[in-house]
Amino acid sequence: MRFMMITFEKDYVNAKPGWVPDLKNMEKMGKYNEELGKAGVLLALDGLTPPATMSARVTFKGGKSKVTDGPFTEAKEVVGGYWIIQVKSREEALEWASRIPGEDNLTVEVRRMFDLTDFDPETQKEIQKKFGDAAAAEMSQ
Repeated sequence: MRFMMITFEKDYVNAKPGWVPDLKNMEKMGKYNEELGKAGVLLALDGLTPPATMSARVTFKGGKSKVTDGPFTEAKEVVGGYWIIQVKSREEALEWASRIPGEDNLTVEVRRMFDLTDFDPETQKEIQKKFGDAAAAEMSQ
């Protein structure tokens, strides 16, 4: 099963352009990321710049898109980064999330990614037919 672990930092909403993470925190996170890699569960990860740094939102209405440049002062929570991991269970994903070297201002949301088996057998066949075996295999990881 694949899970995404998404970080929300309380003070991130107010971070000024040019803000970068503290080196000590980056070192802690780097060690944690190495553990994920050595365990063979890490698929992807990245940190995101604060919303004040070149952020934009694309919204859709009536089949048309609209781009709005940030920052977004009404935002209460802002994604600071993410990991995508592949583990055997929700419990294992939560165990990894609980080991993140977070400060008091950090919340981590853990969400399972869609899997081909979430769909009924007929829909699974349609997915394979329309998107190919490679896409279906990726979704089945």
